[in-house]
Amino acid sequence: MHYSALKTVLGSGLLSFPVTHFDAASHDFNRAAYQDHVAWLSQYEAAALFAAGGTGELFSLTPAEIPQVVAAAKEAAGATPIIAGCGYGTRQAVEVAQAVQAAGADAILLLPHYLIGAPQAGLYAHIKAVCDAVDIGVIIYNRANSIANADTVARLADACPNLIGFKDGTGNIQQVREIVARLGDRLTYIGGMPTHELFAEAYDAMGVTTYSSAVFNFVPELALEFYRAMRGKDRATMTRILTDFFYPFAALRDRSPGYAVSIIKAGLAAVGRDPGPVRPPLTDLTPAELADLTRLIQAQSVARAA
Repeated sequence: MHYSALKTVLGSGLLSFPVTHFDAASHDFNRAAYQDHVAWLSQYEAAALFAAGGTGELFSLTPAEIPQVVAAAKEAAGATPIIAGCGYGTRQAVEVAQAVQAAGADAILLLPHYLIGAPQAGLYAHIKAVCDAVDIGVIIYNRANSIANADTVARLADACPNLIGFKDGTGNIQQVREIVARLGDRLTYIGGMPTHELFAEAYDAMGVTTYSSAVFNFVPELALEFYRAMRGKDRATMTRILTDFFYPFAALRDRSPGYAVSIIKAGLAAVGRDPGPVRPPLTDLTPAELADLTRLIQAQSVARAA
């Protein structure tokens, strides 16, 4: 899909990022189980899926594994576009970007570079180098140590025709609002806070009308119900789902560093679609925490059925 068309598609519905499946004994990539999961998610109304993104444990994949994961996702996703995770230092990011383009990715989500902070001039050069290295679309992900300000995003939008999106995981309302105000429909704007449903209503008010949902991995119907309520300004439904599911879910997620990823894999295990463990340095939920999560999911399932 040409990046200009993909920009419109990205803003048309909910987005999500499949976890990456690993073998329980070896922690090797489990391609068959991963493809089964991507095919299952692709039956639902996701506008696009992010392969090997943050929830897909990009940080624990080798550069050689990333295009393997992307190729597997592309093969299993049918007509659903696949956005590939990409990151690290500039030379490695360029190599990964070119490799995932060759593997069939429709676009790239450029995650933060490695470890150290950088000035705006450096971020501009880094992002532009990745955009220039490929013919597919690129989405900036503002998060952690990689925060492009409005001036830098505007310069990049002028210089890089294939820059199609801006995703925010900072929660900096002032900065996000300025970027949306200045660039208008030049980009698609994506919410990327951890468990973004907790922030979706506020971001929607700023013009960030779509987001990536982690829980879509294991409760896709619930994720879509919440998204539709947000788009329809149905505050009563949003409040009910936040109170009954997302607030207790977030409390469980916050029990340990790294659980923002681990709890999504646990959610899949809880619904009978076990994706295998997380890779170190992350850790899986304890048996007691998995039991708490399972009860929460079951209660939500019973409520939806009623």
